[in-house]
This record gives sequence, C-alpha cells and structure tokens, in this order.
Amino acid sequence: MLKLRQLQKEKQRQAAQAQAPAQGRSAASPAQLRVEKDLATLELPTTVTLDTKCLGSENKVYLRISPEEGVYRGGHFRFSVVFRDTYPIEPPTVKCLNTIYHPNIDYSGNICLNVLREDWSPVMDLQTVVLGLLFLFLEPNGSDPLNRQAADTMLRDPYRFETNVQATMMGGHLDGQVFDNVRH
Repeated sequence: MLKLRQLQKEKQRQAAQAQAPAQGRSAASPAQLRVEKDLATLELPTTVTLDTKCLGSENKVYLRISPEEGVYRGGHFRFSVVFRDTYPIEPPTVKCLNTIYHPNIDYSGNICLNVLREDWSPVMDLQTVVLGLLFLFLEPNGSDPLNRQAADTMLRDPYRFETNVQATMMGGHLDGQVFDNVRH
C-alpha cells in the first residue's frame, strides 16, 4: 500500500512539472493568433514595406508606403497599425506618422478610410488595410475629408492641389502648417 501511494505522489509530481512550463507561458489571444495569420498570408506590393519589431510587445506594426504614381509619387509615408484585443471584430487603429497635405489624413495623423470605420468587417485583414491606404494615395477622396482645406483645393483647383502636395512633401510650411519631408 505504501508503494502505491509513493507511485501516486510521483505521478502527481510529474504531472505538475509538465504543466508548470505551460502555465508560465501566456497563451496567445485570439487577436494575436489572427494577426499572425494575417502576417503569414500578407502579400505586399513593392511599394509597401512592413516592420514587425514591436508586434510582440505592443501589438503594433509599422508600414511604409512609397507610391510610384499619382500626386504622392516619390514620397515615403509611415503608418503605425495597432491591433487591440478586439481585433478582428473591430479594425486596427491606424495613424499616419508624418504630417502631410492630404484630404483624408489630418495633421494629427488620423485617417478617413471607410474600411477603418463603418465598412470594417471581421473578414477583413491587414491586407485590406494596406490596399485601402495605397488607394488613398492613388485616389484621394475630396468628398469625405478630414482635411477640408486640402479637399476644397483638390476639388476647386487640381493644379494648385498637386503643387501644394509636391511642395509640402519636401517639408516646410503651407498656410501656417509645418510639414515633414517625406522625399528622403
């Protein structure tokens, strides 16, 4: 009988040791698992680069978009993409890290993009966000602006709008606002 109790205690000790490492690790949340899946299936065009160095600690990635056509060609625009615990039920939070002259991006970096707001659905992913941002640089939307001044100029005087975009992409000032040099 004593030997049977010793065997039971030994089995319990071994089971506890086997569970200890698993308990020390934190299980990946559903949001983290989904982000990992998104990254595994992501197909980036040559005009977009991805930096994942903050993914583990902050649930954040950085995108760099460098349009090769349109009025923003030649610029390099950085974005942060933060995945909250509610992802993919809710969209990631995306901010432009450069101060730029764009009808759909305000000077604080907020972005007016329907797939980041009311059109978001859990079947969308990081690929959807990347394509939406690329589209904003190819086809800025003056009818749904965050930067009303840029939108008005774009709609009233497309030549002046393009001139303003090109000038502000080199840094400097326009109408009292300081812009980042995004050409380097």
